[in-house]
Amino acid sequence: MTEFLASSALFAVALTFFAYELGRLCQQKLRLPIFNPILIAAVLTAVVLAAAGIPNETYQSHCEAFSWLLTPATVCLAIPLHAQFRRLRHDLPAILAGVVAGTLTSLGCVWGLAVLFRLDSVLTLSLLPKSITTAMGIAVSEAAGGAPALTTAAIILTGILGSVFGPQLCRLLRLDHPAAQGAAFGTSAHVIGTSKAAEMNQTAEAVSSLSLVVAGILTAVLCPLLL
Repeated sequence: MTEFLASSALFAVALTFFAYELGRLCQQKLRLPIFNPILIAAVLTAVVLAAAGIPNETYQSHCEAFSWLLTPATVCLAIPLHAQFRRLRHDLPAILAGVVAGTLTSLGCVWGLAVLFRLDSVLTLSLLPKSITTAMGIAVSEAAGGAPALTTAAIILTGILGSVFGPQLCRLLRLDHPAAQGAAFGTSAHVIGTSKAAEMNQTAEAVSSLSLVVAGILTAVLCPLLL
């Protein structure tokens, strides 16, 4: 049975969809930030793979189609940005300033902690692009000499934490302007944060889309300089 499931791409795809849908239903029913669909899907998938004895590499090879969709899905985030661009032109300098500050803070914190805890260069380079979308983060990590698998895990964890705790931090810091919220989510929590911003309002979604792109470009430019 294990060999059949391990060799079945249909099982891997069905498991992914089922785990995510279960996570989404939990979020809708319980209304708690910790019940993030991606977090629940990741945990449930890991449990099923471990119980069935299916290697993670085999599961990933069967789910390559999802990886191929990352880039076009990221490009589609330009749609809400285009729809809201006229409303954002007035706030554009402030948005860009916020994205630059957030990107520098993210890279600086990772670099400082890596030096403090004496992490090796591969681990440091793998963690630096943690706050940008996976499609860009993997490319940056590979070009710099990091480990793409570790970068992917860091990016997903960063996005989940940003999505879970972001709304509470916005309330705590009295960050109630939609553009400011969007810049915060897009810069710190990439696509997953943008999906949370979309639940707030269209302006926050559009600003978050712009922010994650600008933050990705800045990270790609600044990472080699930190070498």
